Amino acid sequence: MSLADLSLVDLVGALVGFGLTLMVFSYVFGDNALFRIAIHIFIGVSAGYAGIVALYNVIWPQLVAPVIFGSSSERLFVLFPLVMAGLLLLKITPRFSALGNLSMAYLVGVGMAAAIGGAVTGTIFPQVVATTNLFALQAAQQTGGTWQYVKGAAILFGTLTTLIYFHFGVRKNPERKPASNVWIEPLAWVGQIFIAITLGAIFAGVYSAALTAFIERVYFIGDVLLPLIFNP
Repeated sequence: MSLADLSLVDLVGALVGFGLTLMVFSYVFGDNALFRIAIHIFIGVSAGYAGIVALYNVIWPQLVAPVIFGSSSERLFVLFPLVMAGLLLLKITPRFSALGNLSMAYLVGVGMAAAIGGAVTGTIFPQVVATTNLFALQAAQQTGGTWQYVKGAAILFGTLTTLIYFHFGVRKNPERKPASNVWIEPLAWVGQIFIAITLGAIFAGVYSAALTAFIERVYFIGDVLLPLIFNP
């Protein structure tokens, strides 16, 4: 690849990407102005993109367009979100910020309901079904019998010991003594081991994602910029 193979936009993009990469890598030497500038640019671009997406996908088609071009029923339907949005904008001014508490309470309630509902239907129920299926006779016959039951028992035991740790091992009574029996404490300790394994796996996933991003940046420098420098 040479300069003749790139358009002006591609060349500028490559140089900007290289500069931002170096600014982010400068954090190796400690927190500095270049790193903060790069982070601020990233946050600003992300916020601007999110605002544009919200404007074109939510505000205009769901609120503004029905009011201007919609029928009477559609205008009546968007009256409630318009009023709530107006009250939410009042949070900007300290004098009328209390009027926006109703909108904030509505948003928090809907957000919590969506989060809990998503956790129940998207995580808890599927995990319960998956754990139950491990003990199914037909599935065990197809996947090796005894080993299937061993995996199911290990998953069930890890789940139970983790719940025991959080429910019995963490809470304290007024005398500051663990609110658990003698046989509960070893199970809670095993639950801690499962929690440590889970956190370790999560950390490994985050580290792997960061390493993938680092490799992509190194590949970008080696595949795009070095040919431009040595083969202009």
